[in-house]
Amino acid sequence: MKWNLRLAAANRGIWKASELHRMLADRGLTMSTGKMSGLWSGNPASLKLDDLDVICAVLGCGIEELLIPEVEKVPEKLAEGVKPAAVGESDAPRVRPRPQGGRSLPPS
Repeated sequence: MKWNLRLAAANRGIWKASELHRMLADRGLTMSTGKMSGLWSGNPASLKLDDLDVICAVLGCGIEELLIPEVEKVPEKLAEGVKPAAVGESDAPRVRPRPQGGRSLPPS
């Protein structure tokens, strides 16, 4: 995914991170300058969904404008010899319950 906050803000006449930072604070979203810098520069380490709601409300946009899929970065085929497992299918040995024969003996 590509983070596209800067372009979405520019489309609305917001050219400075400090201006958006103030607008977000006015709507109840306070964050550190470092986190705002990460959001603005395009490299956010993490983002809460509630924060994303506030950003979308302030900018008047949907998440599809902020998060751009980059499907070309997804590998087209799996590594050689690896096949996807069907649900419930596995090469691992099956786990079987032990018989209910009482307690086990202590080690000798």
